[in-house]
Amino acid sequence: MVSTRVATVGDCVAVLEEAFPPAWAQSWDAVGLAVGDPEAPVTTVLFAVDPTVEVAVEAAAGAQLLVTHHPLFLRGIHGVAETGSGGRVVATLIRAGVALYTAHTNADVADPGVSDALAAALGLRQVGPLDPAQPADAQLDGAQAPEAQAPEAQAPGVEPAGAEPAGVEPAGEGAAAPVCRGLGRIGELPEPEPLERFCARVARALPATAGGVRATGAADRLVRRVAVCGGSGGELAGAARAAGADVLVTADGRHHHVLDTVGEHPIAVVDVAHWASEWPWLAHAAARLEAGLRTRGRTVSASVSAIVTDPWRLHVPSR
Repeated sequence: MVSTRVATVGDCVAVLEEAFPPAWAQSWDAVGLAVGDPEAPVTTVLFAVDPTVEVAVEAAAGAQLLVTHHPLFLRGIHGVAETGSGGRVVATLIRAGVALYTAHTNADVADPGVSDALAAALGLRQVGPLDPAQPADAQLDGAQAPEAQAPEAQAPGVEPAGAEPAGVEPAGEGAAAPVCRGLGRIGELPEPEPLERFCARVARALPATAGGVRATGAADRLVRRVAVCGGSGGELAGAARAAGADVLVTADGRHHHVLDTVGEHPIAVVDVAHWASEWPWLAHAAARLEAGLRTRGRTVSASVSAIVTDPWRLHVPSR
């Protein structure tokens, strides 16, 4: 029997970096521990997509570690005065004794990682890498080079952090080591279904946003083989079609790029909010942290923030 003791920030970092090795991150990315003392004790961890001021306030109310997918700073800075949102985040966390850790592009390419969680949320089967030959240094997450316990408010389609999310093996004893498989995943639906019904499936699986779900293609087009990429993955349309996908689910569709995509590839594109596409990963990452710490004789309570950090808050349909 393994005796338990209080975990530290460093213990949590060790588990997270085993699951999402920093070496897999892009050279321009900013992953790892951004705020806090590695020796500080941790009993409660909050996971979120974005390190906004609102999320920092939520973390300060009871957590000792905030884990986010997106970094707080990507460009060089010369100060963290509270006159800016980044400075307010740092000040809020430091005053409350909360550390900040980021797993970004390293979590995008990990298996299990961001796109695996999205595939699981959509109920895909036989999930594998979109392009087995894709180099690990491909552009990730649409970013540009610098230029456990269920949360109280549970968004639809995401399982509690304390549960083992379906489709992704927990990081407990005997679990397979994570593998770098590049951007995107491909899998299959249990049965073919019309694109309109598939879009409804996507809407049910992801947390609600003002933009909702939109798609190219005819509503009655049948969909069976599905490619997914959490975050901005529109550049993967060619790879998705080459892998036999009927549809690509991703975020941040841009007018000219999508127009070119549907003209060049016989594939439908389903566009969702960037935040929503990456939200399912939070529960998976929280479960891996809890399980990984248990094998080391340490315990924490991990939860997922239900704060919507998608910047779009209002949508009025066109007439």
